[in-house]
Amino acid sequence: MNRPPNDRPYTVVLGIAQDGGVPQAGSFADPRWDDPDRQRDAVCLGIVDPREGHRFMVDATPDFRRQSLELFRVAGGEPRPVLDGLLLTHAHIGHYTGLMFLGFESIGAKGIPVWAMPRMAEFLRSHGPWSQLVAYGNIELRPIAANEPVSLGTGLSATAIPVPHRSEFSEVVAFRIDGPNRSVLWLPDIDSWREWDEWGTRLEEVLAEVDVAYLDATFFADGELPGRDMSKIPHPFIRTTIERLKGLPAKERAKVRFIHLNHTNPALEDDSAARREIEAAGMGVAVEGEIVEL
Repeated sequence: MNRPPNDRPYTVVLGIAQDGGVPQAGSFADPRWDDPDRQRDAVCLGIVDPREGHRFMVDATPDFRRQSLELFRVAGGEPRPVLDGLLLTHAHIGHYTGLMFLGFESIGAKGIPVWAMPRMAEFLRSHGPWSQLVAYGNIELRPIAANEPVSLGTGLSATAIPVPHRSEFSEVVAFRIDGPNRSVLWLPDIDSWREWDEWGTRLEEVLAEVDVAYLDATFFADGELPGRDMSKIPHPFIRTTIERLKGLPAKERAKVRFIHLNHTNPALEDDSAARREIEAAGMGVAVEGEIVEL
Protein backbone atom coordinates (compact mmCIF):
# COMPACT_ATOMS: atom_id res chain seq x y z
CA MET A 1 0.00 0.00 0.00
CA ASN A 2 1.13 3.53 -0.72
CA ARG A 3 -0.10 6.54 1.16
CA PRO A 4 -1.59 9.22 -1.13
CA PRO A 5 0.71 12.24 -1.64
CA ASN A 6 -1.82 14.82 -0.38
CA ASP A 7 -4.08 15.49 2.56
CA ARG A 8 -7.43 14.53 1.04
CA PRO A 9 -9.54 11.77 2.62
CA TYR A 10 -9.42 8.42 0.86
CA THR A 11 -10.60 4.83 1.01
CA VAL A 12 -8.33 1.79 0.99
CA VAL A 13 -9.45 -1.78 0.25
CA LEU A 14 -8.41 -4.09 3.10
CA GLY A 15 -10.05 -7.32 1.91
CA ILE A 16 -11.95 -8.64 -1.11
CA ALA A 17 -12.97 -12.19 -0.11
CA GLN A 18 -16.31 -13.58 0.99
CA ASP A 19 -16.78 -13.92 4.78
CA GLY A 20 -14.69 -17.10 5.05
CA GLY A 21 -11.61 -15.65 3.33
CA VAL A 22 -9.40 -17.33 0.75
CA PRO A 23 -8.67 -20.16 1.20
CA GLN A 24 -11.57 -21.20 3.41
CA ALA A 25 -11.56 -23.36 6.52
CA GLY A 26 -11.89 -27.02 5.63
CA SER A 27 -10.44 -26.64 2.13
CA PHE A 28 -7.37 -28.59 3.14
CA ALA A 29 -6.23 -29.41 -0.41
CA ASP A 30 -6.33 -25.79 -1.58
CA PRO A 31 -2.79 -24.92 -2.83
CA ARG A 32 -3.28 -21.32 -1.73
CA TRP A 33 -2.52 -22.33 1.87
CA ASP A 34 1.12 -22.51 0.77
CA ASP A 35 1.04 -19.38 -1.41
CA PRO A 36 0.53 -16.19 0.66
CA ASP A 37 0.37 -14.07 -2.50
CA ARG A 38 -2.89 -15.79 -3.46
CA GLN A 39 -4.56 -15.58 -0.06
CA ARG A 40 -7.25 -12.93 0.46
CA ASP A 41 -8.82 -11.42 3.57
CA ALA A 42 -12.54 -11.00 4.22
CA VAL A 43 -14.11 -7.99 2.57
CA CYS A 44 -13.33 -4.73 4.37
CA LEU A 45 -12.89 -1.05 3.48
CA GLY A 46 -10.73 1.46 5.31
CA ILE A 47 -11.49 5.18 5.36
CA VAL A 48 -8.74 7.64 6.21
CA ASP A 49 -8.93 11.37 6.89
CA PRO A 50 -5.34 12.67 7.02
CA ARG A 51 -6.58 16.13 7.98
CA GLU A 52 -7.72 14.84 11.37
CA GLY A 53 -5.52 11.76 11.56
CA HIS A 54 -8.61 9.56 11.70
CA ARG A 55 -9.00 5.93 10.60
CA PHE A 56 -12.32 4.15 10.11
CA MET A 57 -13.36 0.72 8.88
CA VAL A 58 -16.47 -0.53 7.14
CA ASP A 59 -17.09 -3.86 8.92
CA ALA A 60 -15.04 -5.75 11.48
CA THR A 61 -13.99 -9.03 9.89
CA PRO A 62 -12.34 -12.19 11.26
CA ASP A 63 -9.16 -10.75 9.69
CA PHE A 64 -9.37 -7.62 11.88
CA ARG A 65 -5.86 -8.03 13.33
CA ARG A 66 -4.08 -7.84 10.00
CA GLN A 67 -6.49 -5.33 8.47
CA SER A 68 -6.16 -2.88 11.36
CA LEU A 69 -2.38 -3.16 11.02
CA GLU A 70 -2.50 -2.50 7.27
CA LEU A 71 -4.79 0.46 7.81
CA PHE A 72 -2.41 1.88 10.41
CA ARG A 73 0.56 1.37 8.09
CA VAL A 74 -1.05 3.20 5.18
CA ALA A 75 -2.56 5.97 7.30
CA GLY A 76 0.24 6.59 9.77
CA GLY A 77 -0.43 8.69 12.86
CA GLU A 78 -0.69 7.54 16.45
CA PRO A 79 -1.33 3.85 17.21
CA ARG A 80 -4.06 4.70 19.74
CA PRO A 81 -6.93 4.54 19.32
CA VAL A 82 -6.58 1.56 17.02
CA LEU A 83 -9.57 3.00 15.13
CA ASP A 84 -11.68 6.14 15.29
CA GLY A 85 -14.82 4.23 14.39
CA LEU A 86 -16.49 1.32 12.64
CA LEU A 87 -19.47 1.18 10.27
CA LEU A 88 -21.29 -2.17 10.20
CA THR A 89 -23.22 -3.46 7.20
CA HIS A 90 -24.89 -6.47 8.84
CA ALA A 91 -24.68 -9.41 11.24
CA HIS A 92 -23.11 -12.15 9.12
CA ILE A 93 -19.88 -13.65 10.39
CA GLY A 94 -17.50 -11.92 7.99
CA HIS A 95 -18.81 -8.47 8.80
CA TYR A 96 -18.96 -8.01 12.57
CA THR A 97 -17.16 -10.81 14.44
CA GLY A 98 -13.86 -8.91 14.35
CA LEU A 99 -15.36 -6.74 17.09
CA MET A 100 -14.08 -9.40 19.48
CA PHE A 101 -10.56 -7.99 19.12
CA LEU A 102 -11.69 -4.73 20.71
CA GLY A 103 -12.65 -6.56 23.90
CA PHE A 104 -11.18 -7.42 27.29
CA GLU A 105 -9.23 -10.45 26.02
CA SER A 106 -7.43 -8.47 23.31
CA ILE A 107 -7.10 -4.69 22.74
CA GLY A 108 -9.34 -3.58 25.58
CA ALA A 109 -10.41 -0.58 23.53
CA LYS A 110 -12.09 2.46 25.06
CA GLY A 111 -15.29 3.82 23.55
CA ILE A 112 -14.71 3.02 19.87
CA PRO A 113 -17.73 4.42 17.98
CA VAL A 114 -19.67 1.70 16.15
CA TRP A 115 -22.31 2.99 13.75
CA ALA A 116 -25.02 0.44 13.05
CA MET A 117 -28.63 0.21 11.98
CA PRO A 118 -31.16 -0.16 14.84
CA ARG A 119 -31.59 -3.96 14.72
CA MET A 120 -27.83 -4.42 14.37
CA ALA A 121 -27.19 -2.18 17.37
CA GLU A 122 -29.81 -3.99 19.46
CA PHE A 123 -28.34 -7.37 18.47
CA LEU A 124 -24.94 -6.31 19.81
CA ARG A 125 -26.42 -4.74 22.93
CA SER A 126 -28.56 -7.76 23.82
CA HIS A 127 -26.50 -10.83 22.89
CA GLY A 128 -23.27 -12.08 24.42
CA PRO A 129 -20.39 -11.95 23.96
CA TRP A 130 -20.99 -8.70 22.06
CA SER A 131 -22.98 -7.18 24.92
CA GLN A 132 -19.84 -7.32 27.05
CA LEU A 133 -18.14 -4.92 24.63
CA VAL A 134 -20.94 -2.46 25.38
CA ALA A 135 -20.99 -3.12 29.12
CA TYR A 136 -17.21 -2.70 29.44
CA GLY A 137 -17.23 0.44 27.31
CA ASN A 138 -15.00 -1.06 24.63
CA ILE A 139 -17.43 0.18 21.99
CA GLU A 140 -19.99 2.96 21.88
CA LEU A 141 -23.02 2.04 19.79
CA ARG A 142 -24.31 4.82 17.56
CA PRO A 143 -27.54 3.82 15.78
CA ILE A 144 -27.95 5.19 12.28
CA ALA A 145 -30.94 5.56 9.96
CA ALA A 146 -31.32 4.49 6.35
CA ASN A 147 -30.37 7.09 3.76
CA GLU A 148 -29.27 9.63 6.38
CA PRO A 149 -25.59 10.69 6.21
CA VAL A 150 -23.32 10.20 9.22
CA SER A 151 -20.55 12.77 9.52
CA LEU A 152 -17.03 11.34 9.76
CA GLY A 153 -15.33 14.74 9.46
CA THR A 154 -15.50 17.96 7.51
CA GLY A 155 -16.90 17.11 4.07
CA LEU A 156 -16.66 13.38 4.83
CA SER A 157 -19.74 11.23 5.45
CA ALA A 158 -21.18 7.73 5.18
CA THR A 159 -24.76 6.91 4.24
CA ALA A 160 -26.40 3.52 4.83
CA ILE A 161 -28.43 2.26 1.87
CA PRO A 162 -30.73 -0.73 2.60
CA VAL A 163 -30.28 -3.78 0.36
CA PRO A 164 -32.18 -7.09 0.15
CA HIS A 165 -30.18 -9.88 1.77
CA ARG A 166 -30.63 -12.47 4.52
CA SER A 167 -31.58 -10.46 7.59
CA GLU A 168 -31.89 -13.02 10.37
CA PHE A 169 -30.33 -10.80 13.04
CA SER A 170 -30.03 -7.34 11.52
CA GLU A 171 -30.76 -5.08 8.62
CA VAL A 172 -28.38 -5.26 5.67
CA VAL A 173 -26.96 -2.11 4.13
CA ALA A 174 -24.42 -0.85 1.68
CA PHE A 175 -22.53 2.36 2.41
CA ARG A 176 -21.99 5.36 0.20
CA ILE A 177 -18.85 7.20 1.31
CA ASP A 178 -18.81 10.85 0.28
CA GLY A 179 -15.70 13.01 0.44
CA PRO A 180 -14.99 16.61 -0.51
CA ASN A 181 -14.66 15.71 -4.19
CA ARG A 182 -15.57 12.07 -4.87
CA SER A 183 -17.84 9.26 -3.71
CA VAL A 184 -17.48 5.50 -3.28
CA LEU A 185 -20.19 2.82 -3.02
CA TRP A 186 -19.36 -0.20 -0.84
CA LEU A 187 -21.89 -3.01 -1.42
CA PRO A 188 -20.52 -6.38 -0.30
CA ASP A 189 -23.79 -8.35 -0.04
CA ILE A 190 -27.09 -8.32 -1.93
CA ASP A 191 -29.49 -11.05 -3.02
CA SER A 192 -30.21 -9.69 -6.50
CA TRP A 193 -30.38 -6.48 -8.50
CA ARG A 194 -33.97 -7.35 -9.44
CA GLU A 195 -35.04 -7.34 -5.80
CA TRP A 196 -33.30 -3.99 -5.29
CA ASP A 197 -35.33 -2.68 -8.23
CA GLU A 198 -38.47 -3.84 -6.42
CA TRP A 199 -37.34 -1.94 -3.33
CA GLY A 200 -37.21 1.21 -5.44
CA THR A 201 -33.43 1.44 -5.89
CA ARG A 202 -31.83 0.81 -9.27
CA LEU A 203 -28.16 -0.10 -9.54
CA GLU A 204 -27.70 2.10 -12.61
CA GLU A 205 -28.98 5.17 -10.76
CA VAL A 206 -26.75 4.57 -7.76
CA LEU A 207 -23.80 3.97 -10.07
CA ALA A 208 -24.40 7.30 -11.80
CA GLU A 209 -24.02 9.15 -8.48
CA VAL A 210 -20.63 7.73 -7.41
CA ASP A 211 -17.10 7.63 -8.81
CA VAL A 212 -16.27 4.05 -7.81
CA ALA A 213 -18.66 1.19 -7.02
CA TYR A 214 -17.46 -1.90 -5.16
CA LEU A 215 -20.11 -4.56 -5.84
CA ASP A 216 -20.98 -8.02 -4.54
CA ALA A 217 -19.33 -10.63 -6.75
CA THR A 218 -19.53 -13.71 -4.55
CA PHE A 219 -19.87 -16.09 -7.49
CA PHE A 220 -18.82 -15.77 -11.11
CA ALA A 221 -21.54 -17.93 -12.68
CA ASP A 222 -24.09 -20.66 -12.01
CA GLY A 223 -22.64 -24.13 -11.50
CA GLU A 224 -19.68 -22.85 -9.50
CA LEU A 225 -20.60 -25.07 -6.53
CA PRO A 226 -21.03 -28.63 -7.88
CA GLY A 227 -23.90 -30.49 -6.31
CA ARG A 228 -25.48 -27.42 -4.72
CA ASP A 229 -28.53 -25.42 -5.74
CA MET A 230 -27.03 -21.95 -6.02
CA SER A 231 -30.45 -20.32 -5.93
CA LYS A 232 -30.34 -21.16 -2.22
CA ILE A 233 -27.28 -18.91 -1.86
CA PRO A 234 -28.57 -15.74 -3.53
CA HIS A 235 -25.99 -13.29 -4.81
CA PRO A 236 -25.83 -11.68 -8.26
CA PHE A 237 -23.40 -13.62 -10.43
CA ILE A 238 -20.63 -11.53 -11.97
CA ARG A 239 -21.96 -12.53 -15.39
CA THR A 240 -25.42 -11.26 -14.34
CA THR A 241 -23.97 -7.87 -13.38
CA ILE A 242 -21.99 -7.69 -16.62
CA GLU A 243 -25.10 -8.48 -18.64
CA ARG A 244 -27.18 -5.94 -16.78
CA LEU A 245 -24.71 -3.10 -17.22
CA LYS A 246 -23.42 -3.89 -20.71
CA GLY A 247 -25.49 -1.10 -22.30
CA LEU A 248 -24.03 1.64 -20.10
CA PRO A 249 -21.31 3.96 -21.39
CA ALA A 250 -17.75 2.76 -20.85
CA LYS A 251 -17.19 5.48 -18.24
CA GLU A 252 -20.00 4.07 -16.10
CA ARG A 253 -18.91 0.45 -16.44
CA ALA A 254 -15.36 1.42 -15.49
CA LYS A 255 -16.61 2.43 -12.05
CA VAL A 256 -17.37 -1.20 -11.15
CA ARG A 257 -14.87 -3.13 -9.05
CA PHE A 258 -15.94 -6.54 -7.81
CA ILE A 259 -15.58 -7.61 -4.16
CA HIS A 260 -16.73 -10.36 -1.75
CA LEU A 261 -15.40 -13.15 -3.98
CA ASN A 262 -15.98 -16.69 -2.72
CA HIS A 263 -12.95 -18.98 -2.56
CA THR A 264 -14.41 -20.88 -5.55
CA ASN A 265 -14.64 -17.79 -7.76
CA PRO A 266 -12.27 -18.12 -10.76
CA ALA A 267 -12.04 -14.33 -11.02
CA LEU A 268 -9.70 -14.40 -8.01
CA GLU A 269 -6.91 -15.47 -10.37
CA ASP A 270 -5.25 -12.68 -12.35
CA ASP A 271 -4.64 -14.81 -15.43
CA SER A 272 -8.04 -16.54 -15.55
CA ALA A 273 -10.59 -16.54 -18.36
CA ALA A 274 -13.06 -15.11 -15.85
CA ARG A 275 -10.82 -12.14 -15.19
CA ARG A 276 -10.39 -11.54 -18.93
CA GLU A 277 -14.18 -11.64 -19.37
CA ILE A 278 -14.59 -8.99 -16.67
CA GLU A 279 -11.93 -6.76 -18.19
CA ALA A 280 -13.45 -7.15 -21.66
CA ALA A 281 -16.70 -5.84 -20.18
CA GLY A 282 -14.86 -2.73 -19.02
CA MET A 283 -14.99 -3.62 -15.31
CA GLY A 284 -12.48 -4.84 -12.77
CA VAL A 285 -11.79 -6.86 -9.64
CA ALA A 286 -10.76 -4.86 -6.57
CA VAL A 287 -7.19 -5.23 -5.35
CA GLU A 288 -6.30 -5.30 -1.68
CA GLY A 289 -4.43 -2.09 -0.95
CA GLU A 290 -5.96 -0.02 -3.71
CA ILE A 291 -6.70 3.59 -2.77
CA VAL A 292 -9.42 5.93 -3.98
CA GLU A 293 -9.09 9.59 -3.10
CA LEU A 294 -12.27 11.25 -1.95
